[in-house]
Amino acid sequence: MAVKLRLKRMGKKKAPYYRVIVADSRSPRDGRFIEEIGSYDPNQEPAAVKLDVEAAQKWLKAGAQPTETVARLLKNAGIEK
Repeated sequence: MAVKLRLKRMGKKKAPYYRVIVADSRSPRDGRFIEEIGSYDPNQEPAAVKLDVEAAQKWLKAGAQPTETVARLLKNAGIEK
């Protein structure tokens, strides 16, 4: 089972915000997930990012692979793989 850190789209049409989740790579984008570890709102200025740093580090140590966008959010938050 490949575990990924990725974004789940929420909000309404043309005004999305995202939740950072841990999910099986085979599950759909907005489908089943294992744990929610943060949120990301690109509509605010500057973009609002909230992350559970300890949970993110735990999942990265366990071998979860972040998507490109989540990797950028983690890097900006000071979390390195």
